Order: sequence, then C-alpha cells, then structure tokens
Amino acid sequence: MDSQLGGSSSQQPTRSNNPLQGTFQQPSQLGNVPQPLPSQLGSVQQPSQVPGSLQQSSQLGSLQQPGLTTNVLQGSLQQPSQLGSFQQPSGHLGSFQQPSHLGSLQQPSHLGSLQPTNPQLGALQQYGLTNRFSPSSMQQLIKGDRSMITLSDDNVMVKQVLGTHAPDGREVDIRPLLYIVEDILNRASLNPEGLMITGTQAQVEYLEDKSHQTNFFLLVDALSHIIDRISCEIQYKAIGGSDAHQTTLSIFHLVSSFAWDAKMVLALAAFALNYGEFWLLAQIYSTNQLAKAMAFLKQVPGIIEHAGLLKPRFDALSDLIRAVLEVTRTVVEFKELPSAYITQEVPALSSAFAQIPTAVYWTIRSIVACAAQISSFTSLGYEFVVSTTEAWELSTLTHKLRTIRDHLKKQLEICNQYIEEKRDVEAFQMLVNLFEMIHIDNMKPLKAIIYPRDDIQPLFDGYAKKRVNIDVLRRKNVLLLISSLNISQDELSILEQIYSESRVVQLESQYELVWIPLVDRSLPWTDPMQKHFESLQSSMPWYTVYHPNLIGKAVVRFIKEKWHFRNKPILVVLDPQGRVVSPNAIHMMWIWGSNAFPFTSAREEALWRDETWRLELLTDGIDPTILNWIKEGKYIFLYGGDDIEWIRKFTNTARAVALAADVSLELAYVGKGSKREQVRRVLATIAVEKLGHCWQDLAMMWFFWTRLESMLFSKIQQGKADDHGDPMMQGIKKLLSYDRDGSWAVLCKGSSVVVNGHGNSILPTLNEFDKWKENVRLQGFDVAFKNHHDLLRGETYPCCRFEFSHFAGRIPEGMRCPECHNSMEKYTTYLCCHDEASTPNILYS
Repeated sequence: MDSQLGGSSSQQPTRSNNPLQGTFQQPSQLGNVPQPLPSQLGSVQQPSQVPGSLQQSSQLGSLQQPGLTTNVLQGSLQQPSQLGSFQQPSGHLGSFQQPSHLGSLQQPSHLGSLQPTNPQLGALQQYGLTNRFSPSSMQQLIKGDRSMITLSDDNVMVKQVLGTHAPDGREVDIRPLLYIVEDILNRASLNPEGLMITGTQAQVEYLEDKSHQTNFFLLVDALSHIIDRISCEIQYKAIGGSDAHQTTLSIFHLVSSFAWDAKMVLALAAFALNYGEFWLLAQIYSTNQLAKAMAFLKQVPGIIEHAGLLKPRFDALSDLIRAVLEVTRTVVEFKELPSAYITQEVPALSSAFAQIPTAVYWTIRSIVACAAQISSFTSLGYEFVVSTTEAWELSTLTHKLRTIRDHLKKQLEICNQYIEEKRDVEAFQMLVNLFEMIHIDNMKPLKAIIYPRDDIQPLFDGYAKKRVNIDVLRRKNVLLLISSLNISQDELSILEQIYSESRVVQLESQYELVWIPLVDRSLPWTDPMQKHFESLQSSMPWYTVYHPNLIGKAVVRFIKEKWHFRNKPILVVLDPQGRVVSPNAIHMMWIWGSNAFPFTSAREEALWRDETWRLELLTDGIDPTILNWIKEGKYIFLYGGDDIEWIRKFTNTARAVALAADVSLELAYVGKGSKREQVRRVLATIAVEKLGHCWQDLAMMWFFWTRLESMLFSKIQQGKADDHGDPMMQGIKKLLSYDRDGSWAVLCKGSSVVVNGHGNSILPTLNEFDKWKENVRLQGFDVAFKNHHDLLRGETYPCCRFEFSHFAGRIPEGMRCPECHNSMEKYTTYLCCHDEASTPNILYS
C-alpha cells in the first residue's frame, strides 16, 4: 500500500498525527482489506459504477495529488465499513450494486463523490492551509439527510437494522451513563440555562453520591472502549462526508451485542465527548491558555464571534439534541418497566417494542447529523455554515424524532397506568391482609396507612409545631380523623374543644388523634389548595399527616371501601396493637365526647344501655341555661323550624297557656339542621321581638343537629335503627323527620321528655287549651297536654322522611316510620341548596 501511495512516512496520516481518524490503525476493527484493482475502482467518467469510490488508479501515484489527499482524509480506502466489502457485496451494510436497499443512495450527487480539484494546490502540507477548498464534501453527511428522510423506506431500513442486532444477553444498567451524558449536553452551551433538561440537578446529586460512584466508574471503565470506537467512527466519517445512512449502520455494527436502550446511550455518549469538548473550549478559551491554543486550532473564536449569524444553526442543533435526549430517555424508561407487572402481551408495550428499532435508528442517525454540524464548524469555519439549508435538514430530523417521541410517550403512559393499577391492586390487598393479622404493636398498620417508608418524617405535631416520626404513636390508642379539605370549622372547633378537655383530665397517655387528609388525585394541586390545607393544619392541636400526597392511592381506596368513607369526616379507632376497634367513632365523639374512651363498639353499646330518653341527651354540654332550667324542674319547650309566622304564634300562645295554667314555662329555639341564612333571620326576629331564649352562636345549633344525626348513625352501626321498643330511637327519628318537614316542639318537665310533636299538632293543642284546662288541675299540666296532643295526633299522622347524604357513609337499606311503624319507601332526590352547598341525598318517605 505504501509503495503505491508514495511519499515519506512522515506525511502518511496515522492515529498519532490525525487523532480524528481513531480507527485508522486498528486492523482488528477494519478487517483484512484486500488491495483494490483499478478495474474495481471504476472511472470518474462513469457515475453509474460504484459511486463515491476512487475512480482513477492514476490518482494513487503521489501524495502531492490533491485528489489523493482528499481520499486519504476521508478514509475511502481505509474504511471498508464505509464502502462495504468489495469482495462481499451481500454484507450487512448493503451493497453499492443494490441501490434499492439504500433509498437515496441511488443519487450519486448525495454520495460524496470526488470533487474536481486544482492540481496547483500542492502537497499534503498545503492542505492544512486550504482546508476550506471543498465545503460541499465536508457537508455531504448533512445534505444527504433530506433525500434519505423523504425517499427512504422505513421497512427496508428496519430490516437492515435488525440484521445488525445480535444481543449477547448482557444486562447493562445504562441509566448512570445517561445521567452524565445529559449533564454534559445540558452544560454544553453558551446559554447559561443550557438545554433546560429536567432532572439534571437530581442526576448530578446521584453521580456525586459516593455510594454510587464505585459502580459508575466500573460501568464507564467497561464501556469506555466501545464509546471511543463510536466516537472515532462518527468523527472520522463526519470529516470525510460519508453517507449518513451508511455511517449509522456502521455504528449499529459496533453496538450489535447491546440492547436497544444501550445502543442509543452509547452513541449519545460518544457524541457527547466531541460536543462537550467543543463547548468546553468555547466557554474557557478566553481565560485558559491551553484551551485558547486548542480553540484556535478548532476555529472556535471565529465561530463564537459570529454566533449571531450561526444562531439558526445553533437553535436547530439544540432542538435536535433535545429531541434525541427525549427519545433516548423514553426508550430507557421502557427498558426499566418492571416485568413482574407488565409483559409484551399488553398491546401498548408490544406496539412500543415494535417501534423501538425505528426510534433507535433515527436517534443515532440524528446523532450522526449533529456530529456533522460540529465538524463543519471546526473544519470549514463560520463563513461556510451560515446557510439555513442545513438548519432545515436538522429541523426535519427533529420533527421526525418528536413524532416518534409522542407515539412512544403515549404508549409509555398507558403502560405506566397499567402498572400503577396492578400495583394499586396489590397494595390494596396487602392492606386488607395487614388489618386481618395480629401485630405486636401498631407500627405496621399505621405506616401502611400514613407513609410506608422511613426517608422522611411524615407527621406534623400541631402542639409543638414540628415534624415527627410515626414512632410517637407506638403502642397507643390512635384515632384517625379522616376527612377531605372541606371539613368545616364547626366540626374542628367542637372537636378541638373535646380534645382539649381530654388533655386536661390527663387522658393524653390514653389516645392520640391524627388527621388523615384525603384529596382528589385527579385534580391538580394548586396554591389556593396548599394555603387552605396549611390553614387547616395550623389550627389543629393534634398530629396531622404532613402533606396529602403522602397518602397512597391504594390507601384511599381501602379507606373508602373498607372503612366506608364518603365525604363526611370519620374517626377510625386503632388499639395499641393496630386493630380496628371502631370503624367510625365520630358519632360517639359527638354524643359523649372523651367519655366514650376507648371508643370501641363494646363501649358504644354500654353507653347506650345506660342512656335514657331525656332532655340532657339532646342538649348536654351545649347550653348551661337549659341545664339550670332542668335542675329547677321547669317546663321547657324546645322548638325549631324556619317559619317565623308559626314561631310567633307558637311562642305567644305557649306563654298565654302557661300563664293561664299557672306553670313556669321556658322556651328555647334550637334552629334547623339546614338553611343557615333563614335561621339567622329567624334569630334576629326572635331577639328583636323577645320571643324567647335562643342560641345566637350558629355553631351550637350545628352541634345540636349533628349530635342528633350521630345518634341515628350510631344506632344504624349497631343495627338498631328500627327498634320499636326503644323510645330514644323513635324520638330521635321523629325529631330528624320533623326538621325536614316544617316546625316542631318538644315539651319537657325537668329532664323528662313529655311530648315530641310536629308543629301541626303542637300548636293546635295549645290553641285548644280550653278543652283540656280542667285536666291540668287533676292530672298536671304535662299529662293533660300529652293526652290532648295524642288525641289530635291520632286523627292524622304527619309525613315522615329522612334524608341521608350520599357522602354520609353507611346508609340503611330500609327504615320504618316512627309514627305508623310501616316500611318507608325509598326515593332518590337531587337537592341544590346554595345556602348550604348541599350534596345529593337518598330520601326515605
């Protein structure tokens, strides 16, 4: 070969004096290249023969012939991987005799054939001073992309790519290498913000973690050789203006034994070496003398000086690199999908796997185009690269990669959703099994509900105002307050009062309260939501989950399905071993407060056994004035509703009857379970007209009606909602029913309930006092009133109905009327009360 080329050995291009030709002296890489004969090289005058090869054997005579110089630098003789094998036209890279397999390779103008040169340019030394003599050959790799993109047949291309794919079964964790490549590409820019690749800081922290560095260095050491080979291959052929498709296929041959994701990352790492070097020089050459000298050799100062002219090219290059990274990251994410939860039988995954070879091809093809751009910068200078034509070529590749990315990301999203659903099912079943097991303490159940890992402190101490670990709840009775962010201030204020009273009587060692906030994960978490959550959290003196996003989806499902949470707050009680001793103790808390400790179902039954139908049950702890009336043994009318005309008639008539009967009678207005604004107007009228005693604090009214509803739900939980022998249950149901259908009143003598009646029967009884006033002296006011009321009520029963919010939790399948004891009909109704923002209800009537 030397005898044919002529010239001295000092002028022969080698790896030592031409580092860009990294594979020039590696026979093991190049294989045994047979000496081409003149007949095989063809002729310049015959473009129909093998395009792009040496055409005249006479050109091989001397190094002083510029045609020879061009071919030596372009590696057309020394790189059989570029030209194919002259003796094996059927090789993996295709044969130049079969242009149909290569798409646009049928066009000789795109194959980088030899350009006519001026024989007066002189020897090889002259070439270094006139390296801009042939910009078209240096840009051939870029310009060849247009025809390849528009004319290539992806099916043929995929067959060629698959023909190079021969994985040897090695599993390579390519993610750490991708991290460092992304960091290089993100910083390789004059723009301080770089490519704005998301997650870069986390990736750098990963690489700086000493626990990961050892494995990372071992990985790089194992892959450095193949990365260097790819880098040399890309750079060598970029300078030589080789065909982009053939260069891409030659890279596929180099990485044939690796998996698809590894092929992409290795090629990207090889490109990052050269790209990073270029921008490193651009960033530091003005302050570092060594970098300055190297930058001059690569013409970096001139390029930076004319960065404005090159902006379209830089922008197109950055867009393409960003698209390359996005596709690469997506393919790596497919590789990392857990096989335990998804297989190729899932259509989305099989569709993606079918597309990945094409994605890998166009990714590496785009890397080759990017490398050609950098080579044109450093080899030709800025004056030859200001054209927007090549920027259009890069934009075309960017568009193609983005189309591939969008398809893959859509399939990846479907796959991740499929995996998440399977994991949620598994986690849900784990929770079910966990709460059926016996534990030494409550740590496992609590961690499963609140936060399973140990990497953060998941609780916030509302008293100390600091974050704490779940260990503060170890072996304690724990009450889980589960609610949405719509928990009312009324509920919080009453609960805080009960909780504070329990602390005073030294119950802090007996139970702890923890707020579990549940939010709709399908809605975005906004700043107003965050502020509202923080406001609620800061008002709670007990423990709270630090943030709602710590609660897993499977936990939310478990709470809804197994603990029957809808939207209203519930209070799930866990004993020191983590067993559920009450699925919802909120009703016990509202009725008896901390006296219900330890809030077990057995304790609830015991409290009901000791309870009687009396006025203290209705008003205990709400109004001290009523408690004083009870102690004095006065007659007391407790009444409600929002009909101010009925209230006027009732209060005036009741006072007149009491005066006539010579009894001490007090009246207390307790409002209505809904329609707050109407109740507010009634309160104002009662105060102005002095119609009687009333609660000005609406929170007291809310607590009164909430306790009544809690009594009903407590009985429903015990399965005793239709116990006709229980006067308490019948009285509670009547009051709740009357509240939904007008006005009502309860007559008590001291603590004893005498009459519980609807307004349609109470007011007529008072109006007909003359008919039963004689019985007052003989029977007493209470008995005489009750007898006449029962007589009037027996003529007609009021319509009874109960409304249960769909979000109320457990709803009975059926109920009996407290008046006639017949089964009630069930209806579904939709209520829109803007005063209360009510929700749909289930109605019994």
